[in-house]
Amino acid sequence: MTTAVPPAPTPALSVPQRSTPRTNTPGRLAGAALQLAAIGIVWPLLFTVLVTLLGTGVGMIPVVGIGLVILVAFEYALFAFGWLEAARVDGLYGFGLPPRRPRVSGRPGFGGFMRTLWLQLIDPSVWRAIANAAIATVLGWIVLGALTLVAAGVTVVFAPLFSDGSGGVRLWGTGLNVPVAWAIPAGILVAILALAAIVGVALLHGVLSRAILVPSREALLAEQARTSQAQRAGAVRAADVERTRIERDLHDGVQPRLVSVGMTLGLAQQKIDDDPVAAKALIAEAHTSTKAAITELRQLARGIHTSVLDDRGLDAALSALATRSHIPVVLDVRVGERCSPEAEAAVYFVIAESLTNAAKHSRAAECRVLVRQREGGVLWARVEDNGVGGARVVPGGGLDGLSNRVLGVGGTFRLDSPAGGPTTVEVSVPCAS
Repeated sequence: MTTAVPPAPTPALSVPQRSTPRTNTPGRLAGAALQLAAIGIVWPLLFTVLVTLLGTGVGMIPVVGIGLVILVAFEYALFAFGWLEAARVDGLYGFGLPPRRPRVSGRPGFGGFMRTLWLQLIDPSVWRAIANAAIATVLGWIVLGALTLVAAGVTVVFAPLFSDGSGGVRLWGTGLNVPVAWAIPAGILVAILALAAIVGVALLHGVLSRAILVPSREALLAEQARTSQAQRAGAVRAADVERTRIERDLHDGVQPRLVSVGMTLGLAQQKIDDDPVAAKALIAEAHTSTKAAITELRQLARGIHTSVLDDRGLDAALSALATRSHIPVVLDVRVGERCSPEAEAAVYFVIAESLTNAAKHSRAAECRVLVRQREGGVLWARVEDNGVGGARVVPGGGLDGLSNRVLGVGGTFRLDSPAGGPTTVEVSVPCAS
């Protein structure tokens, strides 16, 4: 059973003014021309694979299992092709395209899987990348033809050196015969025109790629509005879940204990004159209950805020957390500079809740905790236990609060807990939340 919360990048207050990369520099033009020549050969093979998978899958639909598997393979191959095309264009021109990630429904079970497949199939970014790949393939064929003409022109230029002066020189790819006397200027002209065509196609490729793949200002505004709305909703839900948890802990734990302390002290007050020994025993009982209530309040406060995290950082806070755990914890934390307090707190409480759940519900014998600070300013953590599995996100539950807390700081939360285990929790949070 896998539950995932879609990524939500940190929203900006205004549309970012991205610099416009120049697509007409000599290096980029040369790179585009070489890539287009290779694309004219390779991309048709990839399109053939996609069409074959689609046709075979549709044709095998009567055989439900095989047809479905082939169509799923087609969809993931389509996403991989789109991802490759977007990465190629971004690497060539430096447009700053957002990384392509598969869309997920966030719903468990087979229905959630089918919903995920549908969301991936209708993802417009994938189809824009496929359209760009198709256009690049056509441009690649033009570049290959122009390169053939360049080679023909160069050959015609040197043809008089090997000719006896009679007849003419055939120009490859055109079926034309050029007189030997005109071979050199004709060859130079053909080569120059072919090179100019290659440069023009390379320029056209950059313009079309920008128009197809780079989001417009309106699209950026809409995406930022959706992201901000999702993060606000996640933060509100996380606060609601946390408030409910605090109310429940106070109502079920500390409040009854304090009521009991008050009643015990009242009994002691009544007996203090007639039965001092019994009154002293009641006061001792009230004292013990008071210390227990203080301990519960400290534990509750630790669930809201941990001072070790602020003072000494995530590594020290997690070490203290592992020490208090009721089951053995293998801790591997490798972080460099401190992240924002919101990011560290989100990761800390995800790990704390995961360890608590492993001790209470999973019957695990051990937990492994990995924390890394990855490139791009991302704080990543993974918690895995060897318990019985079966955990799921329930609205209003602890895991729901954690997923919303992570979403509220622009991160991703993923739970994988099949029946029989193991249970794995992964979280990625931007360091500068």
